[in-house]
Amino acid sequence: MICLRLAGLALVLAAAPVCAVSPAFADSLAAISNTAMAITGDIEFDDFEIVFENGEKLVFDELVGDTFMVDGKEVGASVYSVKSPADPELNNGNHLCGESDVTYVASWGDPSDESLTIVAVFDTQDVPDSDADMCASYTYEYK
Repeated sequence: MICLRLAGLALVLAAAPVCAVSPAFADSLAAISNTAMAITGDIEFDDFEIVFENGEKLVFDELVGDTFMVDGKEVGASVYSVKSPADPELNNGNHLCGESDVTYVASWGDPSDESLTIVAVFDTQDVPDSDADMCASYTYEYK
């Protein structure tokens, strides 16, 4: 009797559809602003981390905001806290925030050109709500 039940379970499992989760791929972004070309180079960016051209990365802890004030106007954005604040050495010995550890990263689409993405970095203790407190910003376009 047990063998029949196990055989029946095996048939059910064999007939069940297999659900595979597709991996999330990072956006490949080409540096186009002078600061991005000189400091970060091209990047890979997703909801989990930002990887710079030289292989250094910042890993995100969580998404802490979905809107952001840019030049006094609210825009849709992604604001992430950085899991382990740091200011990695990037291209030509440059750093994202100069000498300060990056605590938050925000990204949004350029309202004047939808093909561009702006990435801003912050060394603030509190969650930034505008571009006023950023250390620097970098402009990219999708590859």
